[in-house]
Amino acid sequence: MEWVNETLVREFVFLDFSSLTGLQRLLFFVFLLVYMFTLGTNAVIISTIVLDRALHTPMYFFLAGLSCSETCYTFIIVPKMLVDLLSQKKTISFLGCSIQMFSFLFLGCSHSFLLAAMGYDRYVAICNPLRYTVIMGHGMCVGLVAVVYLCGFTIAEIITSLVFHLPFHSSNQLHHFFCDISPVLKVASHHTHFSQFVIIMLCALVLVIPLLLILISYIHIISAILHFPSTLGRYKAFSTCTSHLIIVIVHYDCASFIYLRPKSNYSSSQDALISVSYTILTPLFNPMIYSLRNKEFKSALQIVVGRTISLP
Repeated sequence: MEWVNETLVREFVFLDFSSLTGLQRLLFFVFLLVYMFTLGTNAVIISTIVLDRALHTPMYFFLAGLSCSETCYTFIIVPKMLVDLLSQKKTISFLGCSIQMFSFLFLGCSHSFLLAAMGYDRYVAICNPLRYTVIMGHGMCVGLVAVVYLCGFTIAEIITSLVFHLPFHSSNQLHHFFCDISPVLKVASHHTHFSQFVIIMLCALVLVIPLLLILISYIHIISAILHFPSTLGRYKAFSTCTSHLIIVIVHYDCASFIYLRPKSNYSSSQDALISVSYTILTPLFNPMIYSLRNKEFKSALQIVVGRTISLP
């Protein structure tokens, strides 16, 4: 009977938007517009990088990877959320919840390591410019991306396995709009201190290790920039890093609030608000930060648009 009870949960119910019944249709249209604009922006960035050979450089290779990652990231969460905003019963199957969590963690962890790879690219470009094309060759770039996604896959697999091997029979109501770690753990019947410790440590490592690598890169970058003879040279060098720094700050602010906070400070309403920002708004702003502040990209976009218009 104990085994039967522990397998009673076949689906989870999302409760996060239940208190906003009168606003759900408005939220649907707002989130839909933002989502479509995000997809369009990322599609334009990826297409421009692929079609313009001038952008076939390591920096834009990583940017295209970032755009692809964020497109998939939003696709995992936002369409289901949009459907739920128009549905009376907002449910997801047990298997669907585990797949959603794994995919979300895989892309989220990969995102952190990809930002570290982009920081290393900026370090080589500024601190070792004469050997940049040799060090950051095609093989190195592909190898870094492969390591990034391998780390993301491994960590996501471990965390998801630990979470969904727990017994769920006391409740199936998640105070969230997707299957994140904390809301799912909260409804588990019981969990060992070991599994909880491993999950917390892996979440911390995913954030701390890439952040340390980024900090080390920027310590060397700032040191090199300060030795530049001209003010204009220092400005140009640092301007190539500002977009990356802005995205790093936004990413780590949101992620640290959710995953590095003491459990006693857990608040489902605060988490949901922050989650909306990093699942809907951040993927919208990140590509725009990189593209709109980059003259080289805007020039390439004009060329690609011009070619497309003149094709007929």
